[in-house]
Amino acid sequence: MKKTILLVSFLLGSFATFAQDTNNEEGFIFTTVKENPITSIKNQNRSSTCWSYSGLGLLESELIRMGKGEYDLSEMFVVHHTMNDRARNYVRFQGQNSFSPGGSFYDVIYCLKNYGLVPQDAMPGIMYGDSLPVHSELDAVAEGYVNAIAKGKSKKLSPVWRKGLSAIYDTYLGECPETFTYEGKEYTPESFAKFLGLNADDYVSITSYTHHPFYSQFPLEIQDNWRNGMSYNVPIDELMAIMDNAVDKGYTIAWGSDVSEQGFTRDGIAVMPDAAKAAELSGSDMARWTGLTATDKRKELTSRPMPQMDVTQEMRQEAYDNWETTDDHGMVIYGIAKDQNGNEYYMVKNSWGTNNKYKGTWYASKPFTAYKTMNIVVNKNAIPKDIAKKMGIK
Repeated sequence: MKKTILLVSFLLGSFATFAQDTNNEEGFIFTTVKENPITSIKNQNRSSTCWSYSGLGLLESELIRMGKGEYDLSEMFVVHHTMNDRARNYVRFQGQNSFSPGGSFYDVIYCLKNYGLVPQDAMPGIMYGDSLPVHSELDAVAEGYVNAIAKGKSKKLSPVWRKGLSAIYDTYLGECPETFTYEGKEYTPESFAKFLGLNADDYVSITSYTHHPFYSQFPLEIQDNWRNGMSYNVPIDELMAIMDNAVDKGYTIAWGSDVSEQGFTRDGIAVMPDAAKAAELSGSDMARWTGLTATDKRKELTSRPMPQMDVTQEMRQEAYDNWETTDDHGMVIYGIAKDQNGNEYYMVKNSWGTNNKYKGTWYASKPFTAYKTMNIVVNKNAIPKDIAKKMGIK
């Protein structure tokens, strides 16, 4: 009997080890823990407009959460207004600040509050014969025009330069409609926004850095925050608690992140692997690891669940101060999943189309999110009450 028990124990242990190895060899196996409704995956294609797609993606999900139904809002309406405003700001500074096709979540909220919104059908935003955005020519033309005005030798601006600027965006994106018909009723952009029932003041930006006091507000020092939108500053563990609570309570999150890290793949994975722990192998495995090229190591580290870094507040700050964490991309967090080893990931709606393994969804590990989040925008009602009190939000 004793020998039988030992044999069974050995076999069970061997099977468990085999099963674990098999799981690792299979790559990532995700199980959804919580998933909130989102609208369809869009494709920003060859345009620097992720901020508009993700900002409106947040608002579209909010409309579903509020029981308003599903809407497809026009990204290029927001882009048109934002780029006109950004160009005028650039000229006021005589070209001594930033003008580029990028933007921030704050631009979307600002547009909602000051210009309204329109459905996609009212302004598709593509006037040049393509089915998806292609902005290389538009961006080059707009930049050339704006620099000619901002850095020109004229001592006084022409009274019509703004009309010329607007005409560029009208030509490529279409004119922003003054009125339009939606489901048989006529609206202006402002009245449509009022009809939707979205309150711009409900949405707050939150970040986590130590060069400003916690529980204060400051404008993130990134070029695309040209409107100087304010962000609440909280410790990283509270930022993560806000994100977890938001998803748990049915809210989605606009997520600004650095996507230049080796752990962010084009095929739906965002992880922060600990290369040192991964290399702590023995025998032939260690020899194999040290012989891999940098490209092969990256592929290895993102091919299946691996040990990940223990992220600290100090690491976040150092990466931000050293330009290692940059303001790269805007997406929407809408759920939480676990891999086969029990590690948690945020489910992320991207705007790069559906031609990837997870059909437009990315799985961002919590270590990656803690390390590489620039800021989030979320409904203030999604913030845990104790944290909201410390932030001064009622």
